[in-house]
Amino acid sequence: MLRFQEPLLNPFPNATISGTAIVLAPGHFNPDRAKTAFGLVRGSERFQVLAVIDSKTAGQDAGDIVDSKKRDIPVYGSVNQALEKLEFRPQYAVIGITTPGGILPDYLMLEIEQALEAGLDIVNGLHQPLSEIHSLSGKAAERGAAIHDIRKPRPFSELKFWNGSILKVRAPRIAVIGTDCALGKRTTARWLTESCNENGIRAEMIFTGQTGWMQGHGYGFILDSTPNDFVPGELENAIVRCDQEIKPDVIFLEGQASLRHPAGPCGAEFLCSALARGVILQHAPDRDHFHSMDHLPFQPPSLEEEIELIRLYGSRVLALSLNGGSLEEIDLFQIRDELASKFNLPVICPLEEGVKELLPVVQNFLKKERGGA
Repeated sequence: MLRFQEPLLNPFPNATISGTAIVLAPGHFNPDRAKTAFGLVRGSERFQVLAVIDSKTAGQDAGDIVDSKKRDIPVYGSVNQALEKLEFRPQYAVIGITTPGGILPDYLMLEIEQALEAGLDIVNGLHQPLSEIHSLSGKAAERGAAIHDIRKPRPFSELKFWNGSILKVRAPRIAVIGTDCALGKRTTARWLTESCNENGIRAEMIFTGQTGWMQGHGYGFILDSTPNDFVPGELENAIVRCDQEIKPDVIFLEGQASLRHPAGPCGAEFLCSALARGVILQHAPDRDHFHSMDHLPFQPPSLEEEIELIRLYGSRVLALSLNGGSLEEIDLFQIRDELASKFNLPVICPLEEGVKELLPVVQNFLKKERGGA
């Protein structure tokens, strides 16, 4: 039975959106489509995830599916089933999938309607605003719920234009960018931030996507819902605020897409506008086409080309980070060792080994940035 009570967790008492949540990933709780759900299961300071909704994996522990680590987050087949089984009432239903173009797929409608019927607020990270769908906004009003379209563009009056204040930022920046999208750049940046803080290096991550916001990072903006002219300024503003308010030793920048992805090239802002002088380059060695573009003749660039391009932008690759994809672990580790030898760079496999091997890399980078030997 569902027990109605105060939220179990409210880590951001001044935030208007935080608390207990179920995550909607019906039929698609997998690493390809449920990046947001996977990220929230791995960890969030904004939401306490009580359950994931997916009929295909119902009955399992969400942590087992994400990374074979049990987290006592059950997967239920529907919102109604979760509400019947959960001991505590969730406050939010968070959409945990991504879709091409951010369009609302039909298979999500039933779960959203069930959540609204139960009076749960909807947190929507898709581009398509659910508040503009009259059947959903009407149901929300009827049940006293709210729809939070977090990817809805902010008012023009709130946007910042780049003004050069980045030149006064004390903390060096390291951008985590990739040769493709859907590689785990946010996860790597988040884990690096956590690892640094656990080992005496004060670090902060600038989020640039909806999942980073949902995980509770305090500084950032949602890049792909920001008019292009204002992306450099919003990025600069987030970094400047972070530097002034918490004075970190290092700032990690969550990359988006890739420098040469034909459907959404992104990354120059981190190097040119944020002046990130260090890069952790994420790569999937088993991909021969850009993500979700198998039917088109576009291939991710080679590591040689991308490392050189980053150099031409005035930055340098500090290390490589591999997404193993469909590779067996033994094959992935062999590729890791070969790349380390070939490029004379540290190479990690974050999902398999974590990121602690990069702590000396970060320390050496900071020493050089501060003018040390």
